Amino acid sequence: MKKYDAAQAMAVHRGHVPPVRVPVLVQAMAAHRGHVPPVRVPVLVPVLAVLTLVVFGLLEACAKSQSPPVPAATAASRSRVVGIEELTRLDLLPRLKQSVKVGLVSSYDRSGGNDDGFSGKYSFIRKEAGGLVLADLEGPGVVTRIHTPTPTDDIIEFYFDGEAAPRIGLKITDLYDGAHAPFIAPLVVSGVGGHTSYVPLTYRKSCKILVKADTFQFYDINYARYPPDLELPTYEDPPSAEFVRHIESAAKLLARTGSDITDALLPPGAALSRTSVKATLAPGGSVTLFKTSAPGRILGLKLGPSAAFAGADRDILVRMYWDGAPEPAVDCPVGDFFGYSFGDPAVRSLLLGTTDGGKNYIYFPMPFERSARIELVSERAGGPFVEVEAEVVTAPLGKAPDEGRFYARWRRENPCVEGRPYTYLRTTGRGHVVGVILQAQGLETGSTGFFEGDDRAVIDGELAVPGTGSEDSFNGGWYDVPGRWEKRTSLPLSGCLDYKKPQARTGGYRFFVTDSYAYAKSIDYSIEHGPEGSAVPTDYASVVFFYSQDPPPADSPMPPAAERRITGLDQIVFVPGWSVPVHTTSLQNAVWTKLSSTVGKDRVRYFSVKTTGEDVFGPHHVSFICDLPEAGSYKISVKAVLGPDQGILRLFERDKPAGEAVDLYAAERVVSDARPLGIFEMREGDNVIYLHLTGADPRSKGLGFDLAEIIFERMR
Repeated sequence: MKKYDAAQAMAVHRGHVPPVRVPVLVQAMAAHRGHVPPVRVPVLVPVLAVLTLVVFGLLEACAKSQSPPVPAATAASRSRVVGIEELTRLDLLPRLKQSVKVGLVSSYDRSGGNDDGFSGKYSFIRKEAGGLVLADLEGPGVVTRIHTPTPTDDIIEFYFDGEAAPRIGLKITDLYDGAHAPFIAPLVVSGVGGHTSYVPLTYRKSCKILVKADTFQFYDINYARYPPDLELPTYEDPPSAEFVRHIESAAKLLARTGSDITDALLPPGAALSRTSVKATLAPGGSVTLFKTSAPGRILGLKLGPSAAFAGADRDILVRMYWDGAPEPAVDCPVGDFFGYSFGDPAVRSLLLGTTDGGKNYIYFPMPFERSARIELVSERAGGPFVEVEAEVVTAPLGKAPDEGRFYARWRRENPCVEGRPYTYLRTTGRGHVVGVILQAQGLETGSTGFFEGDDRAVIDGELAVPGTGSEDSFNGGWYDVPGRWEKRTSLPLSGCLDYKKPQARTGGYRFFVTDSYAYAKSIDYSIEHGPEGSAVPTDYASVVFFYSQDPPPADSPMPPAAERRITGLDQIVFVPGWSVPVHTTSLQNAVWTKLSSTVGKDRVRYFSVKTTGEDVFGPHHVSFICDLPEAGSYKISVKAVLGPDQGILRLFERDKPAGEAVDLYAAERVVSDARPLGIFEMREGDNVIYLHLTGADPRSKGLGFDLAEIIFERMR
């Protein structure tokens, strides 16, 4: 590792001298004072050079003998960084924001309903002759995020500082294709049904965003406004060389997602060090991963193996303490802290997640003034000891007066309170939110309507963030639509934890780099569970990451392990006519289709199989992949559309008939009740269910089945 020169770093950090050669420094000082021209200083150079070298020598000797940490910077010595440079200066994440207001302009339903963009009624703030004005922002400020799940080929224009002509104009689809500067990938990203730009657009006086169209649908535009005395330059078109350089640097940083980025968190003039720990965590015990009584900052933490913290129990906690505080700043189940989805490692983002090698990681600057401690606490009643390995990356630069301390707050509501949004974070003081992870569990199989709920942030007593949908808040869109928000996906700053409709499970994460929710007095950050009125019963668990100037007021205490445990549904229903994966089908003489039709008084969706002859390898079949939350015994039943051309259905195991046969014949078409196939042992995760047509009632005019549901009931 590179040797850390504490004396020189201290002198530079305090603003006493720049890290340059002494003769150059002396010449520059003399010229600046007007004593001599900046050409020749034959007398002053040797004398001052010698004196300076002597002082440096003494300081270095002190540093070697005492090895003091680099002190915190004063607020006066730190320049403001706003806009594109924030994307590469991750060392600035703890710095308290200078903005006077942050907010979101969106297509949210002003009536409190769920028309957050479907009809386009609220998808503009006003109409002009040229189209729809999406936002009209007062400066000085910066647009930090532009998101939509409904891009079109219409032109979007950006007008700056009251100018009559737009400085930027392009198709909305081109804005997100990653190939049109300055909107290049991965600063713009498409995935999980959403399209998002994190290219900061600054403006001195104002910014108007207009879509040249008669209608538009969903959108979210985040912004920050700054004090009038901030000399914030307006975005130039074409962009300046400096802007392009920062864009390219940010793109390179985001492309490093999943790798060690602690160098990007390292403040200028400081050096990092790494501490490796191996420890044995006993049931009911604790281990200390890191402890210091000197100022500094943590830049990263790696912890493994990830499998040691997987599962439903949430009974190992990570706790972090700063500056002698009696209460932990971080108190979270380890898995949830690193982005697990219902006990399974799920995230691989820029700032947090799990590597392919099974190591959890988090890269947030965590500055402290005097001391720090990180520990693991087991609340297991028994079982094997856990062997853990950790690496803590630090820098000897103490917390500055204009920085906040790092906090992570875990919460759960099971069930969520009907009629009241789920609370992510409610706190007072000054700080800013930099990330959120949500695990959302419905209480009714096959239903994820709770994800229609909007996120909301009331900042300093004013509604600042009126969101347009749960998945939209995680930069996604259109949950339950194939190819969109339907499976686990990790992007650099956001993603989908999972989407498992039969289990009524989903979740997402988002980290805020330039678009953090800054508050001066208070924040009430929440999310609805359901399209209107938070009326859908749910089990929500979340982690919110934030910086706070002062220790925030205490939240409710961490509940006991038994109340933290992940719980699933006892009955899980798969609808083959929707999106249940098909594993195999008959090789010939069979046709399957997905249909939706009215049978009697019921509208039913079903998977239909019709046969015209024999298959090659025995009875006709279809096999489905059914993902179950836990291993054990399950009673498996089916619901079907009975009819005059239906056959006899039976489940096969190891190529042999098992359980009970179900005759689907009826003289008239009718939707059946649940018909049991038998009790079977299932494993956690994917199970392949083979359903065979083993014959038909003598009265049947055909051989087929119209399958509406496959029902798994956990036998306990």
